[in-house]
Amino acid sequence: MLKVANSVISASRITGVLPVVNGGTGVTTSTGTGNTVLSASPTLSGDVTLSTGNLVVADTKGIDFSATSSGSGTMTSELLADYEEGTFTPSYTGSGGNPTVVYSTQSGIYTKVGRLVTFKISLVTTSSSGGSGNLGVNGLPFAASSGQGCSLQFVLGFASNVLQPTPQTSNVLLYDTYAGTSNNQAPTSALTSAGGSTFLFFVGQYFV
Repeated sequence: MLKVANSVISASRITGVLPVVNGGTGVTTSTGTGNTVLSASPTLSGDVTLSTGNLVVADTKGIDFSATSSGSGTMTSELLADYEEGTFTPSYTGSGGNPTVVYSTQSGIYTKVGRLVTFKISLVTTSSSGGSGNLGVNGLPFAASSGQGCSLQFVLGFASNVLQPTPQTSNVLLYDTYAGTSNNQAPTSALTSAGGSTFLFFVGQYFV
C-alpha cells in the first residue's frame, strides 16, 4: 500500500488502472487541467506505475510502513521521510587553531536514508604546517545526533585508528595511538610533523 500526501499528480504520468475501494471518492479529475486529484486519504488497490517523471513527496511527508510488522524493540517511527545524496568538502581543523594545509585530494561523498548517513572522505596533502590543539576533520553534510558515534567501515591514514563524529556538530574527531597511548585524540602535530604527503581515507555511518 502506498500512502501519498494530499497533492496533485499529472494524469499523463500514471499508467494502468487505479481502482478505488473507499466508496468511489478517492480519485477525482479536475476539469480542464488534465490532472488527477487524490483526496486526503484515498485507498488504492493494485500497482501504480509512473511512466515518466517522479513521485514528489511534500516536506516532512514520506512512505508510511506502519502496515508492516514491527521488531521486538521500542518502535519510534515507521515513516521513511528523506533520501539524499551528494558531495561535500572536508578539511583538517585544530581545536586551538587550524593548520595550513595544501591538498592534492579533498573530497567527500554521502548518502542519507532516513536518519542514517553513510559517507566517504578522501584527504591527501602535499604539505601542512601550523595549527594547535586536537586534530579533526570538518564538513560533514549533517550534524550528528547527540551522543551518536560513528560506525567506521575502514580507514587508511597516517596514524588514526578510531574516528567518530562530534555530537551536535559536523566534525569528525580523530583518535590515534599518538605517543604510544591508545584512544587519545590526535593533536595537530600528528599531521604537521609527518611533513610532505599524508593521506586519510575512510568510510563511516552515523545517525542525525
